[in-house]
Amino acid sequence: MNGISKWKVLAIVSGIVFVGDQVTKYLAVEHLTRAFEVAGAQTFGEKVKAFVEQKELLERGLARSAPVQVVPAFWQHRYTQNRGAAWGVLAGAGEKFRVPFFYLVSIAAVIFIFSYYRKLSTEQRYVQIALALVLGGALGNALDRLLRGYVIDFIDWHWGDPNWLRPSLHWPTFNVADSGITVGLAMLFLEMLFARKPGAQAAAKKA
Repeated sequence: MNGISKWKVLAIVSGIVFVGDQVTKYLAVEHLTRAFEVAGAQTFGEKVKAFVEQKELLERGLARSAPVQVVPAFWQHRYTQNRGAAWGVLAGAGEKFRVPFFYLVSIAAVIFIFSYYRKLSTEQRYVQIALALVLGGALGNALDRLLRGYVIDFIDWHWGDPNWLRPSLHWPTFNVADSGITVGLAMLFLEMLFARKPGAQAAAKKA
């Protein structure tokens, strides 16, 4: 991405995460639930309308019972609704507290990202990409909460089989937006951990 302005990097990377998140959630609703069938949606436009408007699919019994196996005994897709943050944090909190809280957190996160991002130099491409990943993921999940009051999760990783002697390990179900946020935050953590300050770099060169 050399030669591309930092704002184009933000738009491209966050846009890819945001669009990828919404497209995969649409596919999750299409293949892991009966929402489109119940809504009588047949054309693409009708399905998009149903995707935006259909809510509470689990409560209405519209989720398919059998998950789609991607890698047996490790990776499957199943439709879930997360009313909390990552890993279901605050999912059990009252709606009057939970909904405004997540709206405020989303707004604060976007404001922080933009205020920090505008201070970055053109050369700080690594940090630009990291913040763009977080922004795209935050916007993807924020749109879910705005439309439905919960986030659609469907990527399900687990290790082991209950019938085996070893215990089965299960990672909380997540989505593409969660992946963008996690990777972006991990990149920022590594940047803080290993990045050398300009003064330290200058001293190293003199040595």
